[in-house]
Amino acid sequence: MPDRNSRLVPRLRLKAGDAIALGPGKAQLLELIQQHRSISAAARALKMSYRRAWLLVDTMNTCFQKPLVLTATGGNQGGGAELSEEGLKVLTLYRQYEKAVAERPELAELAALLSNKPTP
Repeated sequence: MPDRNSRLVPRLRLKAGDAIALGPGKAQLLELIQQHRSISAAARALKMSYRRAWLLVDTMNTCFQKPLVLTATGGNQGGGAELSEEGLKVLTLYRQYEKAVAERPELAELAALLSNKPTP
Protein backbone atom coordinates (compact mmCIF):
# COMPACT_ATOMS: atom_id res chain seq x y z
CA MET A 1 0.00 0.00 0.00
CA PRO A 2 1.47 3.41 -0.95
CA ASP A 3 2.27 5.86 1.80
CA ARG A 4 -0.70 8.18 2.27
CA ASN A 5 1.59 11.20 2.66
CA SER A 6 2.93 10.61 -0.85
CA ARG A 7 -0.62 11.18 -2.15
CA LEU A 8 -1.21 14.40 -0.26
CA VAL A 9 0.70 17.21 -1.89
CA PRO A 10 -0.15 20.79 -0.90
CA ARG A 11 -0.14 23.30 -3.76
CA LEU A 12 0.64 26.67 -2.28
CA ARG A 13 -0.29 29.89 -4.03
CA LEU A 14 0.51 33.41 -2.93
CA LYS A 15 -2.07 35.92 -4.09
CA ALA A 16 -1.65 39.66 -4.52
CA GLY A 17 -5.16 40.96 -4.94
CA ASP A 18 -6.77 38.85 -7.65
CA ALA A 19 -3.45 37.83 -9.21
CA ILE A 20 -1.52 34.72 -8.29
CA ALA A 21 1.87 36.20 -7.46
CA LEU A 22 3.58 32.85 -7.05
CA GLY A 23 2.60 29.19 -7.16
CA PRO A 24 4.13 25.84 -8.08
CA GLY A 25 4.20 26.51 -11.82
CA LYS A 26 5.66 29.98 -11.51
CA ALA A 27 8.30 28.71 -9.07
CA GLN A 28 9.26 26.03 -11.58
CA LEU A 29 9.43 28.66 -14.32
CA LEU A 30 11.75 30.77 -12.15
CA GLU A 31 14.02 27.78 -11.55
CA LEU A 32 14.21 27.04 -15.26
CA ILE A 33 14.88 30.68 -16.15
CA GLN A 34 17.77 30.64 -13.69
CA GLN A 35 19.03 27.33 -15.10
CA HIS A 36 18.75 28.25 -18.80
CA ARG A 37 19.27 32.02 -18.48
CA SER A 38 16.40 32.40 -20.94
CA ILE A 39 12.63 32.77 -20.77
CA SER A 40 12.19 31.07 -24.14
CA ALA A 41 14.36 28.07 -23.14
CA ALA A 42 12.47 27.80 -19.84
CA ALA A 43 9.17 27.91 -21.74
CA ARG A 44 10.35 25.15 -24.09
CA ALA A 45 11.37 23.01 -21.11
CA LEU A 46 7.85 23.43 -19.70
CA LYS A 47 6.25 22.87 -23.12
CA MET A 48 4.55 26.25 -22.99
CA SER A 49 4.55 29.14 -25.39
CA TYR A 50 7.00 31.99 -24.95
CA ARG A 51 4.04 34.36 -24.72
CA ARG A 52 2.52 32.40 -21.83
CA ALA A 53 5.87 32.29 -20.01
CA TRP A 54 6.36 36.02 -20.57
CA LEU A 55 2.88 36.78 -19.19
CA LEU A 56 3.65 34.72 -16.08
CA VAL A 57 6.96 36.56 -15.61
CA ASP A 58 5.21 39.89 -16.11
CA THR A 59 2.61 38.99 -13.45
CA MET A 60 5.33 38.03 -10.98
CA ASN A 61 7.35 41.16 -11.72
CA THR A 62 4.24 43.29 -11.20
CA CYS A 63 3.12 41.58 -7.99
CA PHE A 64 6.39 41.99 -6.11
CA GLN A 65 8.01 45.26 -5.02
CA LYS A 66 11.03 44.60 -7.24
CA PRO A 67 11.22 42.51 -10.43
CA LEU A 68 12.01 38.83 -9.93
CA VAL A 69 13.27 38.33 -13.49
CA LEU A 70 15.67 40.67 -15.26
CA THR A 71 15.84 40.55 -19.04
CA ALA A 72 18.35 41.75 -21.62
CA THR A 73 17.34 42.42 -25.19
CA GLY A 74 19.00 40.60 -28.08
CA GLY A 75 22.11 41.67 -29.91
CA ASN A 76 25.54 40.09 -30.22
CA GLN A 77 25.02 38.22 -26.97
CA GLY A 78 21.48 37.15 -27.91
CA GLY A 79 19.73 38.63 -24.89
CA GLY A 80 18.67 36.47 -22.01
CA ALA A 81 17.13 36.51 -18.58
CA GLU A 82 18.13 35.83 -15.02
CA LEU A 83 16.65 36.04 -11.57
CA SER A 84 17.28 39.22 -9.66
CA GLU A 85 18.48 39.11 -6.05
CA GLU A 86 14.84 39.55 -5.12
CA GLY A 87 13.84 36.68 -7.42
CA LEU A 88 16.39 34.33 -5.86
CA LYS A 89 15.22 35.33 -2.38
CA VAL A 90 11.51 34.90 -3.23
CA LEU A 91 12.14 31.50 -4.83
CA THR A 92 14.20 30.31 -1.84
CA LEU A 93 11.58 31.48 0.65
CA TYR A 94 8.77 29.89 -1.36
CA ARG A 95 10.58 26.52 -1.51
CA GLN A 96 11.26 26.73 2.25
CA TYR A 97 7.58 27.50 2.83
CA GLU A 98 6.53 24.50 0.72
CA LYS A 99 8.87 22.22 2.66
CA ALA A 100 7.67 23.53 6.03
CA VAL A 101 4.02 22.94 5.10
CA ALA A 102 4.77 19.43 3.78
CA GLU A 103 6.45 18.56 7.09
CA ARG A 104 3.60 19.79 9.30
CA PRO A 105 2.01 17.08 11.44
CA GLU A 106 -1.43 18.26 10.35
CA LEU A 107 -0.64 17.07 6.84
CA ALA A 108 -0.02 13.53 8.13
CA GLU A 109 -3.31 13.72 10.04
CA LEU A 110 -5.16 14.79 6.90
CA ALA A 111 -3.46 12.06 4.89
CA ALA A 112 -4.58 9.46 7.44
CA LEU A 113 -8.18 10.55 6.87
CA LEU A 114 -8.02 9.99 3.10
CA SER A 115 -9.97 7.13 1.61
CA ASN A 116 -8.12 4.06 0.36
CA LYS A 117 -10.46 3.89 -2.62
CA PRO A 118 -8.84 4.65 -5.97
CA THR A 119 -9.67 8.10 -7.28
CA PRO A 120 -10.88 8.60 -10.84
